[in-house]
Amino acid sequence: MTQLDTRPKTDLLALGAVTVTVLSWASAFVAIRGVGTSFGAGPLALGRLLIGTAALGLVLLARRTWVKPNRTQWLQILSVGVFWFAIYNVALNAAEQRVDAGTTSMFIQIGPILVALFAGLMLGEGFPKWLVIGAAIAFSGAVMVGVVTAVTTTDTTRTDADALGIALCLVSAVTYAIGVLSQKPVLRSVPGLQVTWMACAIGALCTLPFAPALVDDLSHASAGATGGLIYLGLVPTALAFSTWAYALSRMNAGRLGITTYAVPPLTILMAWALLGEVPHYLAVLGGVVCLVGVGLSRRK
Repeated sequence: MTQLDTRPKTDLLALGAVTVTVLSWASAFVAIRGVGTSFGAGPLALGRLLIGTAALGLVLLARRTWVKPNRTQWLQILSVGVFWFAIYNVALNAAEQRVDAGTTSMFIQIGPILVALFAGLMLGEGFPKWLVIGAAIAFSGAVMVGVVTAVTTTDTTRTDADALGIALCLVSAVTYAIGVLSQKPVLRSVPGLQVTWMACAIGALCTLPFAPALVDDLSHASAGATGGLIYLGLVPTALAFSTWAYALSRMNAGRLGITTYAVPPLTILMAWALLGEVPHYLAVLGGVVCLVGVGLSRRK
């Protein structure tokens, strides 16, 4: 008698959403490098969030669905907006003005480790063996990519890493983790699109003091830089955070967080193709290690 296969099936829709998110966030690093000389850290964050809020708001109006959050859910959404959308974006933009991209990406990858750790402790997700193994391997690959990129880069415009830049990287990693852990519980009862729009709007409100600087930067920015800002608002923000929320509502936070280790190797490939930055072969090897770790972390 043939036994039924009781193993959980792969959620193809969630997997597709994760793929969109990872590709979009990888492209964001390239876009930020491209427009970073035209926009300050705060104005860039505000412009990106305003565009994302407007785009998400139009989609939300078209769907005409709204769930009234309770007090706890409001606090969770507020936490996502303040920490992940506002502080994270400003800190990351500022960090990349002080620390090279390779070192920045290495420090940011502390975030998924924190997500996996606290999701196991606070959200009851536990510590599956393959998740722990995959996280360790992926993190080692991210370290390899970061170190090799920092040592071998020939970008004469970059500044050497300083204490404030490294601190900003750590702030970005921690606020990313806080955002994910705050978002996961509220997605159980509030639609992901609504949560993303509310958090994006809250982030825009928090960064509103940068409005005068944004207007000034826009008046001097080239058409290409302005187009890059619009892209950051529409794709890595509006689209990618929505697909992330969808995936997070269908997967555990720790396992999903580890998938972002695929971002550094993809960023290297995009920078190679679009910015002419030829990666060191050891950085490519580190990217492969990242992908292997991500694959292992998804084993049941």
